[in-house]
Amino acid sequence: MAPEFMREKHIAYIQSLDNKQDELEYWLSEHLRMNGIYWGLTALDLMGARDVLAREKVIEYVKSCQHANGGFGAHPGHDPHLLYTLSAIQILFIEDALDAVDADTVAKFVAPLQDRETGTVRGDVTGDEVDTRFVYAAMQCLSILGKLDQFDVAKAVEYIDQCKNYDGGYGFVPGAESHAGGVFTCLAALAIANRLDLVDKDLLSWWLCERQLPAGGLNGRPEKLPDVCYSWWVLSSLAILGRLDWIDRQKLREFILDAQDDEQGGIADRKGDMVDVFHTHFGIAALSLLGFENLEPVNPVYCLPEHIMGRHKM
Repeated sequence: MAPEFMREKHIAYIQSLDNKQDELEYWLSEHLRMNGIYWGLTALDLMGARDVLAREKVIEYVKSCQHANGGFGAHPGHDPHLLYTLSAIQILFIEDALDAVDADTVAKFVAPLQDRETGTVRGDVTGDEVDTRFVYAAMQCLSILGKLDQFDVAKAVEYIDQCKNYDGGYGFVPGAESHAGGVFTCLAALAIANRLDLVDKDLLSWWLCERQLPAGGLNGRPEKLPDVCYSWWVLSSLAILGRLDWIDRQKLREFILDAQDDEQGGIADRKGDMVDVFHTHFGIAALSLLGFENLEPVNPVYCLPEHIMGRHKM
């Protein structure tokens, strides 16, 4: 018999994360604070409990992390970065507060991170690291803001196509091995660009469904352990391809539920490990994709609740 979903304990766990200022872990995780709020807020929304976090407090915190150049840091005093900027915009979108920031200013930070010759995107203004995570983050952020016309989508699509491998999967950069995280960032970006015609859907779907192990969980690449977070990266990709039925959904559901902490709430990477808000978010989002009862539907491209997606024209 599968474990029950610990909804109330998960809500309490997420709600408690901001009350740990006396713990060293809280301060060591400053660099993940903006992402953590997005993970927690989205999970709460999917459980119908977004209001347990004070909306105005959340909005003011996000605004306090914005820099003059339009980008957002992980926490006040941290440098602006594309990944934190995306989380900030996602949070404001969920809270129906995009008008709290100037979309043009944010776009002026995001769009120039793209190299218009290669289509690649950097994570920040000073770094030279490029991979498909940043392409996807830039495209989602600008899409939400209604500013995708300031981005060279065609060049970005060309770059993503260079990351496709013989097995149908995608790496994070051209020549890198296929990885479920890379597959998701490439597929989701192609979906935003309306260029899923470039995907070998059958071959990629086989690669994705082969990520399921006998225990029911999914891994990110061959010969690796299953991990709850890949329940999202793999499952969302199959959802984008219309192939959710290519895996054993019941066994995956049981794997995710087994990773819950039935005392304190939260979800770990796998049964018996320490829970965290990252795996809690992606575990709940995956359960939503599986049609778990009493969870709000989640959008597989944006990893945002479906009920907010119609607020703005993408």
